[in-house]
This record gives sequence, structure tokens and C-alpha cells, in this order.
Amino acid sequence: MAAALKLGALLLLLLPPFRAAEPSVEPAAGAETRAAARARLRSGPAPVTDVAKLCVCDLLVAQCDVNCCCDPDCSAADFSLFTTCSVPIVTGDSRLCSQKAAIYSLDVEANPPERIFKVIDQVNPSVFCIHTTNYKQALSFSSPEMPTSENFDQLLKQFGSASFSAEPDGWNMNTGAQSLSDANETYRYEYGVPIQTVDAFLRLPSPVVSSWCSDANPAGFLVNQATKCIRSVSVEKCGNIQAVSMLFYTNSSILAVPKSSQMVNITVQSIVVQSLNGMRTLLNGSDVLRLPMILDELCINIVLGVSYHITYTDTGEIIEAAASFVLGAINKEALSIQQSFEISFTQSTSNQDCLAVQGARTPILFGYNMISGCKLRITAAMKCQPLTQTLLDLLKGQSFPEYVASFGNSQAQDVLDWVPITHLHTSEQSSCQIPVSLEIEVKWTKYGSLVNPQARIVNVTATITTTTLKQLPSGRERTIPVTSSVVFTDISSPAEPGYKAWPTINAKLPFDFFFPFV
Repeated sequence: MAAALKLGALLLLLLPPFRAAEPSVEPAAGAETRAAARARLRSGPAPVTDVAKLCVCDLLVAQCDVNCCCDPDCSAADFSLFTTCSVPIVTGDSRLCSQKAAIYSLDVEANPPERIFKVIDQVNPSVFCIHTTNYKQALSFSSPEMPTSENFDQLLKQFGSASFSAEPDGWNMNTGAQSLSDANETYRYEYGVPIQTVDAFLRLPSPVVSSWCSDANPAGFLVNQATKCIRSVSVEKCGNIQAVSMLFYTNSSILAVPKSSQMVNITVQSIVVQSLNGMRTLLNGSDVLRLPMILDELCINIVLGVSYHITYTDTGEIIEAAASFVLGAINKEALSIQQSFEISFTQSTSNQDCLAVQGARTPILFGYNMISGCKLRITAAMKCQPLTQTLLDLLKGQSFPEYVASFGNSQAQDVLDWVPITHLHTSEQSSCQIPVSLEIEVKWTKYGSLVNPQARIVNVTATITTTTLKQLPSGRERTIPVTSSVVFTDISSPAEPGYKAWPTINAKLPFDFFFPFV
């Protein structure tokens, strides 16, 4: 049910990843001779891509994607709720002259509606197509050989070094021919995937069992998080505690895409120093790391807060990473500190200026979690009140709705079928607060019969988050990210069958029925 909720948020739908099937490749029996290798190069095997296992719209892990007819996580009950198939045909490689194609459709006349799936032979009408392939791994990814006690030594010799070649031995048997490279696999970050770094992953400390900080929490791609936890410290050992140093959060480069050699360094965007009485001051220079040190029985430059901001492209590649720090000081009486951590994401577009993209809107589709944003350049000449109103108009639009339909076919005259939008504001106590994010949460439940339940929206919350705008010195500029997001939450209770109550007999007897016994 891809009913569009006309909320007018500045959102961008992420493209689904392309997943290749995992065909089985039988190893050659015995060592190939030079002639056999040349013969195999001339007439290679047919492609081994199984189109029945390909699904380009399968985004959610272990969950059914709306209108994704090829999603293996969807059941017959889920298919009965679909209005159409978002991907009606799936093929392996469009450059082949002849190949298998998986066709998906819906039988809306059935009760309940059913999914129709069939595999057909598709012929490419183009004269420029691939008739045969001489490298069977060029169009798909081969399944790795499982290690056993018999082949362990062989696999260790082949893959145990720092680098290895995935090409078959037949390519190198002809020394006169040019070496052919394997097809490069394209990687990209997907929603919720941990952001990889050179050593492990980007850490976002958070409380696990108790309120104490744990550094084993990975930051997920496109998952906005805000955590607070307590860390044990002491003045005597503050220089030896890695988690209170800026270097701990900036010394590891982020991989642009998973398993790549391209790295993105974490730059320091701003540094705010907090005194013992809570006063905060923005430092002019942020290009120098301030490491913890002991000064007059105080440990200064310890990290009290870190805010990551990640910029990515529509292809799932991280192109920029920045961190803003809040540094403070502790005295000898302090045994612990509270640290706060945040991470946000902004998509890189051709025009990231928030003021230049006013009016651009994308409708929210039911069941699709989305996030988008832009950057706002603030100068010293900007005033607080006009800037606040401009950002509110940018996030909410000129006519933000007050109600949302419970069902996709709710009529305007049915008042009870419309859910009011709850507005929340999260802000800090200061003189000037500007909105920087709009987070919409849609809670829905399955309603109706067990055979054909309908999706029903029961609650919609729009949360505006603000941040403090401090007066900038003349001639200076500051860039802040502005984001919009929508999240759908299923709050359905476990389905239980219902039965009609047994009829009761309401019979009245005459008052002297038992006379003369009573």
C-alpha cells in the first residue's frame, strides 16, 4: 500500500541495492593443459545468474518490503496487501542476447489477491548483444569454497596472503596473451550497515547494561543516533584514558565504501570549551588537536561531547566526515564525567544550499523510511528571528497538514478516519534557537481480518529539533546541516482469532411453576 502522505517534507528516497545471485561453480577435475585452457577461452559456459533469486527492491533485512513482489521475506498474506509490483520484471544482464527473465504480477481478481510468478526466455532485439561469454564469473559472483579438513591447506596457500588473485589458472597459462582482470564488484553502504574504518568501524559510545560507556557500539549508515553515558576518569590518569582525547575520535579514517582503499579523513569542524561552571566558548581555530593535560591540579581538554556529521552521495558513498567537540575540565574531586555523542547524515547533491532548494518537495510513501537534508551557511549579518522562520518554512513547507488519513482510501467526510499530527519541540535554554531537523514518526497497525488485514495509521508525530545559534564575529561564517526524516513503526499486536459468543437463553417461567412443591 504505497499511499502517499502529503506531508511535504524534504526527503529523498534511497535507491535499492542490486543483489546478485550466488551460483554454484563446479571446480575443474584435475589440472588443465594449455590446449584445454585455450579451448575453454574460445567457448565459455553460459551465464549462471539465477534471476529467480535476484531482487533489486529488497531493502529491509528480514522484513517484507512494500510492493516488492520478489522479496523472499514476504508471505502470501503480505502479497494480498500489495497494490502493484514495483519491479515487474527481473533480468540478469541486459547485454545478453538471450537470457531468463523473472516476471512478477498480481492477480487482483483473486480473493485474497495473489502474486503470480513465472520465468520466461527473453530475447534481446538489439544487434549489439553478447551471444556467449568466455569468462563464467564475469556476470555473477561465484560461491566461495567451504573449507574442510581435506582442502584447508590448499585454501590457506591460495588466500592466506595479504593479496591474492581470483582469476583461474587458465588465464596465466598463455604468457603471450594480456592478463585479464576479474570483474570488479561494486560496493555501497546500505541503511543500518556499520560504517567501516581502517581499523574496524566508526564507534559511537553508548550505555549498554548500565549507564557506563561502552565503545563497542558501531555507528550505522543513515541511522541518526544520540547517546549519553558515564565514563570513569581521574586527574592523575586523564592523559592515559583514550576515550577522553580528541585523537580517539579522529585518528581513524572512514572507508568511502565498504572494502575499499579510498579513505575519508575525519576533520574537526568546531571546538567548544566548557568551563567548570558550565560556561561554553567557541574557539576560533579548530585545526589544532587539543589533547588532555594537567594544569593547576585540573585536567583540561577532556572530551565531553562529540557530534559527527557524515555527507554521502546517492550511490551510498561517504565523501565527507566532520566532528564537532565539546571539551571540558575536571578537578581532583571528580570521579566520572557524562559524555554525549551524536551522528547525523546529509546527502550530497548538486546544490546543497538550503536557501536555494526552497519549494522542492518529495511525497512520503507509506512504509518507506527516508532521510534527506541540505547545508545552511550562516553569516554574522543573519538575524535570529527571520532565520528561524525561514528554516521552519524550509522543513515544514508553506502548508504543513494537520491530519493524516488512517487508510489509503479514507474519505474527507469521515472525521474518525483522520489522525491528528502531534507536534513536539526539543530545544535548549538559550536566547536564540534555530530549527535544524524535522523527524516524522508514523505508527501503524494491522487492522481487520486475519485473512486480509489492512494497514491503519494510528499516530503521527512531527518533532522539530533546534540548536543554539551564537553570534558570530564579523566576517566569519558557519555551516550547519539541516535534515528531514520519516520512520514507519509497526505497533501491531499479535493476531488472535475471534469467535462469536454462544447464544444465551433468556426464558422466564411463571411464578407458580413449581407449585405446590415450593
